[in-house]
Amino acid sequence: MAERQGLVLVNTGNGKGKTTAALGMGMRAWGQGMKVLVLQFIKGNWKYGELQAAERMGSNFVMRQMGEGFVSNCNEDEKLNHQCAAREALHAAGSEITSGKWDMIILDEINYAIKFGLVSLEAVLDLIKIKPATLHLVLTGRDVRPEIIEMADLVTEMKEIKHPYKQGIKAQQGIEF
Repeated sequence: MAERQGLVLVNTGNGKGKTTAALGMGMRAWGQGMKVLVLQFIKGNWKYGELQAAERMGSNFVMRQMGEGFVSNCNEDEKLNHQCAAREALHAAGSEITSGKWDMIILDEINYAIKFGLVSLEAVLDLIKIKPATLHLVLTGRDVRPEIIEMADLVTEMKEIKHPYKQGIKAQQGIEF
């Protein structure tokens, strides 16, 4: 077996599937006996199907919802709550990245956290810089910054071509949540 080279992978774009693709990679890694941690920077307070799946997968596939939910259209007090939660998630990410406990860490919606001013670009770049050589680090969310693209080994852009929302179809269990 080849020596593992930890990669920085980014899933971005306006299309659906960024988190789903990251979780698919995580599931593949878990299937290979690797330990996977998912830290969700935006999602919180909602029971997504993937949380239930992760619970069944055991201690080698862990998901932590650390966000306060959707950020757009929130008032200043709500934004402060989002910033506080994102800072806690960022601190947890730094601790976990350097802990040596994980083979893959997925920072779900971290690009949104940067976009909405919940965490700084510099703090996220610092996380990438401290990544151990064998750790796979996955970042998801729209509007990835060019500085992150530059540091990444793989960047995939999901492009929306057609979406059921535009036909008036509401989010479907097992597809969106």
